[in-house]
Amino acid sequence: MKKTLFLSAVLIGLFVACNNNAGLSNSETAAVDSSLVYFGDSITQDGAMDANLLSSKMIGQDSLKTKLTGLIEDVCQKKGCWINMNIGDNKVMKVHFKDYSFFLPKDAGGKTVFIEGLAFTETTSIAELKHYAEDGGKTKEEIEKIIQPETNITFEANGAILKK
Repeated sequence: MKKTLFLSAVLIGLFVACNNNAGLSNSETAAVDSSLVYFGDSITQDGAMDANLLSSKMIGQDSLKTKLTGLIEDVCQKKGCWINMNIGDNKVMKVHFKDYSFFLPKDAGGKTVFIEGLAFTETTSIAELKHYAEDGGKTKEEIEKIIQPETNITFEANGAILKK
């Protein structure tokens, strides 16, 4: 009986050692490639379109499932619960994370990100714009200058890969 228990323990130990990445979360498996950090659903970089092309791809469409790569302009400074991503032509796109299931680091500004999810056109209210400005660390004067809603491309990401 003791030999059977010992043998079982050894076999389980070998199995765990041989599968050291099994069951790890995205952030734990990111340690394998220290230049990339994964958030949310498992996604890859494969087939990511440059974010600068998104506006032209959205012409005539209300929404578009896609994978993008580009630079992060701003990050929510309260939690990292949204980012602004450069989409060219002096435009930025607000990126939210599906069901607030993940956030990006507050110091991710200026870094390259890969995101996968749904791009869509949305009108953002004055109140919400002021809320985002406050979360982004804008001054009271800058926030008071927000007097009109904005219609822009918005993105709901189900996964993200951040390049350090």
